Amino acid sequence: MARQKDLKHDINFLFEMGAIRFIDRTWRRFLREDFANLADHHFRVFWIAMTIATHEKGVDTGKLAKMALVHDIAESRAGDVDYLSRQYVTRNEELGIQDILANTAVEKEFYALWEEYEERTSIEAKIVKDADNLDIDFELAEQAAKGSQLKDLKQPMRQIVADTKLYTDTAKRMFEQLKGSNPHECHFAGRNSLNGGDWHT
Repeated sequence: MARQKDLKHDINFLFEMGAIRFIDRTWRRFLREDFANLADHHFRVFWIAMTIATHEKGVDTGKLAKMALVHDIAESRAGDVDYLSRQYVTRNEELGIQDILANTAVEKEFYALWEEYEERTSIEAKIVKDADNLDIDFELAEQAAKGSQLKDLKQPMRQIVADTKLYTDTAKRMFEQLKGSNPHECHFAGRNSLNGGDWHT
């Protein structure tokens, strides 16, 4: 009977992926807003990317999903660097992703996907980067709904990103429509106990 491979490295990898929910994104320091953690960020990037993909042509959604899930996990080791701190620090995300994936069952496939994402040449990589950027705008809209002024303060910078760094037409349209969006509409405009459910006075 052939000896089965030790799963120690896979288990350690899965513990580290679980721990990214404890890693705050560094822009939380701006007025100490309650921003998403690293795991939250990956979750919404996945859904933004999958949504964009339905409007674009020639997208491998299986590949896209995996790329979205791996795109920023190197921040588990290298940290999240925002627009202020990036002026002062040097990160080695490549070493981070190599060490995270080393000797795991997913090492070869997911390192290749991470490299492809960093190169931004495939439609999948472009969509994931668009989703990565748009997640900021979704979060700023949520902060604004709570009374934060950060969305207005960052609007000129976000417009530059939209004009120069978004790849797909869908992402550009989404950015424009986000400007007038209300984060509460998803639960107030649909079926709920106030407009069609079991609400009783």
